[in-house]
Amino acid sequence: MDFDLTWLLWGLPIAFALGWFASRLDLRQLRIENRLAPKAYFRGLNFLLNEQQDQAIDAFIEAVQNDPDTSELHFALGNLFRRRGEYERAVRVHEHLLSRADLSRADRQRAQHALALDYLKAGLLDRAEEALRKLEGSAYEEQALLALLAIYERSRDWVLACEIARKLDAGASAGQFAGRQSHYLCEQASAAAPAQAEQLLQKALKTAPSSPRPRMELAALRRKAGDARGAFDLLVEAAETMPAALPLLVKPLVESAIASGRQDDARRMLEAAYEQLPSLDVLDGLTALDSDPEAARARYVRHLKREPSLVAAAKWIAGEKLEHEQFHPDVQRALDQAVKPLTRYRCAACGFEAKQHFWQCPGCQAWDSYPARRVEEL
Repeated sequence: MDFDLTWLLWGLPIAFALGWFASRLDLRQLRIENRLAPKAYFRGLNFLLNEQQDQAIDAFIEAVQNDPDTSELHFALGNLFRRRGEYERAVRVHEHLLSRADLSRADRQRAQHALALDYLKAGLLDRAEEALRKLEGSAYEEQALLALLAIYERSRDWVLACEIARKLDAGASAGQFAGRQSHYLCEQASAAAPAQAEQLLQKALKTAPSSPRPRMELAALRRKAGDARGAFDLLVEAAETMPAALPLLVKPLVESAIASGRQDDARRMLEAAYEQLPSLDVLDGLTALDSDPEAARARYVRHLKREPSLVAAAKWIAGEKLEHEQFHPDVQRALDQAVKPLTRYRCAACGFEAKQHFWQCPGCQAWDSYPARRVEEL
């Protein structure tokens, strides 16, 4: 049977035409998809700028469906879910990104960091810790270490917090963390036996020599052990190293001076400090060292000549006889109520006020944010 070349002549043009038609269909579909994806993306961006997060999420979901391989859309969608508090959906988005084999190393690290933030915001600290640990050696390592430090502070795991602070302190751009390490060691010492507490506090002192806290707590240990003279020397050393912290040191210093018979040394030191910078706490320390009540009250009068102080006035009036003495208790009660807010300490970072001085603010969790001076003196 002879082969008919006519079919070949007809077949080639037909095959070419069909191929051309199929390619046009593919190009048309591609153009449609490319138009849809940016349109949905920009619509979502417009909603986001107008703070319409619900509509923005719908637009980004549509964009992701049209172009599921675009990682930027996934990141935008995951961040939106996290901002809205929809942490489970944010986790699913970032886990989906991490499961992709075609994801670049930079985007994988970014997705891992975003996933850690999802867990952190959701309060799942164990999962957040695990996710943050995986960022070691990545571009997000420093941010991960700072987040881990916050987790360990929150859970009061001072040993691990100390480890992370050492890593951050060794970094070039993370700042100084020696003071934090000193606080962590002091926190550990507060729950340790006396011998171990002594070692931890000595280490804290070596880590941050200018910090007053290790010396204060070492002095408290010495007082408990019956070494009032050693406690006094430590507190004097702390005052000389950090003069601004003297108001915090006055009460234990006076107690140690009285217990060790060194009232004259304490008085000379406090009077010299008071002349340089009048302070209510230093003034109270001097009055505690005065054996004559009249001399003690006279100090408050002299203070009022230098500094207008309602606190000092209330303390002076408390020991005076008024012309209408029957009204004295009511007047005194009103004065004491009025001066209470003035005797508090105020956080310099967030403004949180407290009756006692804190090394870490209970409000904003900042360290060393409380000045040693009270509200009236700021």
